[in-house]
Amino acid sequence: MTAAGPLTIDERKRAAALAALPLIQEGMQLGLGTGSTVAHLLEGIAERGLDVAGVPTSEATEARCRQLGIRLLQPSDTERLDLAIDGADQLDHALTATKGGGGALLREKVVAAMSDRFVVIATSDKLVDRLGDSFPLPIEVVPFATAPVARRLRDRGYEVELRTAGEGPVVVTDNGNHLLDARVAGGIEDPAVEELWITALPGVVECGLFVDLVDQALLADQRGRVTSLEPDGR
Repeated sequence: MTAAGPLTIDERKRAAALAALPLIQEGMQLGLGTGSTVAHLLEGIAERGLDVAGVPTSEATEARCRQLGIRLLQPSDTERLDLAIDGADQLDHALTATKGGGGALLREKVVAAMSDRFVVIATSDKLVDRLGDSFPLPIEVVPFATAPVARRLRDRGYEVELRTAGEGPVVVTDNGNHLLDARVAGGIEDPAVEELWITALPGVVECGLFVDLVDQALLADQRGRVTSLEPDGR
Protein backbone atom coordinates (compact mmCIF):
# COMPACT_ATOMS: atom_id res chain seq x y z
CA MET A 1 0.00 0.00 0.00
CA THR A 2 1.44 3.37 -1.02
CA ALA A 3 1.77 5.94 1.71
CA ALA A 4 -0.15 9.15 1.21
CA GLY A 5 1.90 12.07 -0.06
CA PRO A 6 2.49 15.37 1.69
CA LEU A 7 -0.55 17.50 2.44
CA THR A 8 -1.16 20.75 0.63
CA ILE A 9 -0.44 23.97 2.50
CA ASP A 10 -4.17 24.57 2.95
CA GLU A 11 -4.66 21.08 4.38
CA ARG A 12 -1.82 21.73 6.83
CA LYS A 13 -3.38 25.02 7.85
CA ARG A 14 -6.66 23.23 8.50
CA ALA A 15 -4.88 20.60 10.62
CA ALA A 16 -3.32 23.33 12.79
CA ALA A 17 -6.64 25.14 13.13
CA LEU A 18 -8.57 22.02 14.11
CA ALA A 19 -5.92 21.22 16.73
CA ALA A 20 -6.86 24.46 18.49
CA LEU A 21 -10.57 23.67 18.75
CA PRO A 22 -10.22 21.54 21.94
CA LEU A 23 -8.83 24.64 23.69
CA ILE A 24 -12.16 26.41 23.20
CA GLN A 25 -14.80 25.90 25.90
CA GLU A 26 -18.46 26.82 25.84
CA GLY A 27 -19.12 30.40 26.91
CA MET A 28 -15.59 31.63 26.23
CA GLN A 29 -14.84 35.13 25.04
CA LEU A 30 -12.28 34.80 22.26
CA GLY A 31 -9.90 36.87 20.22
CA LEU A 32 -10.39 35.83 16.61
CA GLY A 33 -7.44 36.40 14.32
CA THR A 34 -7.17 37.09 10.62
CA GLY A 35 -6.02 35.08 7.63
CA SER A 36 -6.39 31.78 5.82
CA THR A 37 -5.48 29.55 8.78
CA VAL A 38 -7.96 31.28 11.07
CA ALA A 39 -10.62 30.88 8.37
CA HIS A 40 -10.50 27.13 9.05
CA LEU A 41 -10.83 27.79 12.79
CA LEU A 42 -13.94 29.92 12.29
CA GLU A 43 -15.51 27.20 10.17
CA GLY A 44 -14.71 24.63 12.86
CA ILE A 45 -16.31 26.77 15.57
CA ALA A 46 -19.45 27.13 13.47
CA GLU A 47 -19.59 23.45 12.48
CA ARG A 48 -19.42 22.38 16.13
CA GLY A 49 -22.01 24.93 17.19
CA LEU A 50 -19.78 26.24 19.97
CA ASP A 51 -21.47 28.90 22.10
CA VAL A 52 -18.72 31.53 22.14
CA ALA A 53 -18.32 35.21 21.34
CA GLY A 54 -15.28 36.83 19.80
CA VAL A 55 -13.51 40.10 19.15
CA PRO A 56 -12.51 40.06 15.45
CA THR A 57 -9.11 41.46 14.49
CA SER A 58 -10.17 42.67 11.05
CA GLU A 59 -13.20 43.66 9.05
CA ALA A 60 -12.74 40.49 7.00
CA THR A 61 -12.94 38.30 10.12
CA GLU A 62 -15.95 40.25 11.36
CA ALA A 63 -17.75 39.69 8.06
CA ARG A 64 -16.96 35.96 8.10
CA CYS A 65 -18.19 35.60 11.69
CA ARG A 66 -21.47 37.22 10.71
CA GLN A 67 -21.83 34.75 7.81
CA LEU A 68 -21.15 31.80 10.12
CA GLY A 69 -23.33 33.02 12.99
CA ILE A 70 -20.48 33.50 15.49
CA ARG A 71 -21.40 36.14 18.06
CA LEU A 72 -19.24 39.26 18.02
CA LEU A 73 -17.79 41.48 20.74
CA GLN A 74 -16.06 44.83 20.65
CA PRO A 75 -12.99 45.54 22.82
CA SER A 76 -15.16 47.89 24.88
CA ASP A 77 -17.52 45.01 25.75
CA THR A 78 -15.05 43.15 27.98
CA GLU A 79 -11.93 43.79 30.04
CA ARG A 80 -10.28 40.44 29.27
CA LEU A 81 -10.57 37.66 26.73
CA ASP A 82 -10.20 34.02 27.75
CA LEU A 83 -8.23 33.01 24.68
CA ALA A 84 -6.99 34.50 21.41
CA ILE A 85 -6.10 32.33 18.41
CA ASP A 86 -4.34 33.67 15.34
CA GLY A 87 -1.88 32.77 12.62
CA ALA A 88 1.68 34.03 12.17
CA ASP A 89 3.93 35.00 9.28
CA GLN A 90 6.95 33.61 11.12
CA LEU A 91 7.85 32.32 14.57
CA ASP A 92 11.24 31.87 16.21
CA HIS A 93 12.23 29.29 18.81
CA ALA A 94 11.46 31.71 21.66
CA LEU A 95 7.93 31.96 20.18
CA THR A 96 8.36 35.57 19.21
CA ALA A 97 6.17 36.03 16.15
CA THR A 98 5.98 38.35 13.19
CA LYS A 99 2.47 39.19 12.05
CA GLY A 100 0.86 41.60 9.65
CA GLY A 101 1.13 39.84 6.32
CA GLY A 102 -2.63 40.24 6.12
CA GLY A 103 -2.43 43.87 7.25
CA ALA A 104 -4.20 43.44 10.60
CA LEU A 105 -1.22 43.63 12.99
CA LEU A 106 -2.48 46.54 15.10
CA ARG A 107 -5.82 44.98 15.98
CA GLU A 108 -4.17 41.58 16.31
CA LYS A 109 -1.73 42.91 18.90
CA VAL A 110 -4.47 44.72 20.81
CA VAL A 111 -6.50 41.52 21.01
CA ALA A 112 -3.50 39.35 21.92
CA ALA A 113 -2.63 41.73 24.77
CA MET A 114 -6.23 41.56 26.05
CA SER A 115 -6.18 37.77 26.26
CA ASP A 116 -5.35 35.47 29.15
CA ARG A 117 -3.79 33.07 26.65
CA PHE A 118 -2.60 33.64 23.07
CA VAL A 119 -2.20 30.63 20.77
CA VAL A 120 -0.66 30.71 17.30
CA ILE A 121 -1.77 28.21 14.64
CA ALA A 122 0.49 27.75 11.62
CA THR A 123 2.40 25.35 9.40
CA SER A 124 5.76 24.10 10.63
CA ASP A 125 7.70 25.94 7.90
CA LYS A 126 6.85 29.19 9.70
CA LEU A 127 9.36 28.28 12.44
CA VAL A 128 12.70 29.99 11.72
CA ASP A 129 15.95 30.75 13.50
CA ARG A 130 15.67 34.52 12.98
CA LEU A 131 12.76 36.75 12.05
CA GLY A 132 12.71 39.41 9.37
CA ASP A 133 15.02 37.81 6.79
CA SER A 134 13.10 35.39 4.56
CA PHE A 135 9.81 37.18 5.30
CA PRO A 136 9.62 40.94 5.90
CA LEU A 137 8.50 42.59 9.12
CA PRO A 138 5.27 44.58 8.59
CA ILE A 139 5.09 48.03 10.17
CA GLU A 140 1.90 50.12 10.26
CA VAL A 141 2.51 53.83 9.73
CA VAL A 142 0.27 56.90 9.47
CA PRO A 143 0.34 58.07 5.82
CA PHE A 144 1.92 61.44 6.67
CA ALA A 145 4.96 59.71 8.17
CA THR A 146 5.49 56.96 5.59
CA ALA A 147 8.54 58.48 3.89
CA PRO A 148 10.35 59.66 7.06
CA VAL A 149 9.86 56.29 8.78
CA ALA A 150 11.07 54.43 5.69
CA ARG A 151 14.24 56.58 5.66
CA ARG A 152 14.95 55.84 9.33
CA LEU A 153 14.50 52.12 8.75
CA ARG A 154 16.84 52.16 5.74
CA ASP A 155 19.44 54.04 7.80
CA ARG A 156 19.24 51.17 10.31
CA GLY A 157 19.96 48.60 7.61
CA TYR A 158 16.53 47.48 6.49
CA GLU A 159 15.33 47.00 2.94
CA VAL A 160 11.94 48.72 2.95
CA GLU A 161 8.99 48.58 0.58
CA LEU A 162 5.67 50.38 0.80
CA ARG A 163 2.98 47.73 0.44
CA THR A 164 0.81 48.05 -2.63
CA ALA A 165 -1.92 45.88 -4.13
CA GLY A 166 0.30 44.32 -6.79
CA GLU A 167 0.82 47.00 -9.43
CA GLY A 168 -2.16 48.87 -8.03
CA PRO A 169 -2.69 51.44 -5.27
CA VAL A 170 -1.09 51.63 -1.85
CA VAL A 171 -2.63 49.18 0.63
CA VAL A 172 -4.64 50.93 3.35
CA THR A 173 -5.31 49.07 6.60
CA ASP A 174 -8.69 48.86 8.36
CA ASN A 175 -7.37 51.73 10.49
CA GLY A 176 -6.64 53.97 7.49
CA ASN A 177 -2.85 53.59 7.62
CA HIS A 178 -0.04 52.43 5.32
CA LEU A 179 2.18 49.36 5.69
CA LEU A 180 5.95 49.23 5.31
CA ASP A 181 7.49 45.80 4.79
CA ALA A 182 11.03 45.77 6.22
CA ARG A 183 13.57 43.04 5.64
CA VAL A 184 17.10 42.76 7.09
CA ALA A 185 19.80 40.41 5.81
CA GLY A 186 20.55 37.73 8.40
CA GLY A 187 17.40 38.49 10.37
CA ILE A 188 16.66 40.51 13.50
CA GLU A 189 19.25 39.95 16.21
CA ASP A 190 17.18 41.07 19.21
CA PRO A 191 13.41 41.31 18.54
CA ALA A 192 12.63 42.93 21.91
CA VAL A 193 15.11 45.76 21.32
CA GLU A 194 13.94 46.18 17.74
CA GLU A 195 10.29 46.37 18.71
CA LEU A 196 11.03 49.19 21.15
CA TRP A 197 13.17 51.09 18.62
CA ILE A 198 10.66 50.80 15.77
CA THR A 199 7.57 51.68 17.79
CA ALA A 200 9.36 54.75 19.18
CA LEU A 201 9.70 56.26 15.69
CA PRO A 202 7.26 59.17 15.26
CA GLY A 203 4.48 58.10 12.93
CA VAL A 204 4.72 54.38 13.62
CA VAL A 205 1.40 53.03 14.87
CA GLU A 206 2.61 49.48 15.55
CA CYS A 207 5.11 46.92 14.30
CA GLY A 208 4.51 43.25 13.63
CA LEU A 209 6.90 41.89 16.25
CA PHE A 210 4.93 40.01 18.93
CA VAL A 211 7.39 39.70 21.81
CA ASP A 212 6.44 37.79 24.99
CA LEU A 213 2.85 37.43 23.82
CA VAL A 214 2.61 33.89 22.41
CA ASP A 215 1.81 31.25 25.04
CA GLN A 216 1.56 28.27 22.70
CA ALA A 217 2.11 27.43 19.04
CA LEU A 218 0.38 24.59 17.20
CA LEU A 219 2.39 23.77 14.07
CA ALA A 220 1.29 21.28 11.42
CA ASP A 221 3.95 19.46 9.39
CA GLN A 222 3.72 18.06 5.85
CA ARG A 223 1.85 14.99 7.07
CA GLY A 224 -0.61 17.01 9.14
CA ARG A 225 0.96 16.02 12.45
CA VAL A 226 0.63 18.91 14.90
CA THR A 227 3.38 19.80 17.36
CA SER A 228 2.64 21.99 20.38
CA LEU A 229 5.39 24.39 21.44
CA GLU A 230 5.57 26.64 24.49
CA PRO A 231 8.21 29.26 25.31
CA ASP A 232 10.91 28.29 27.80
CA GLY A 233 10.32 29.59 31.30
CA ARG A 234 6.67 30.52 30.77
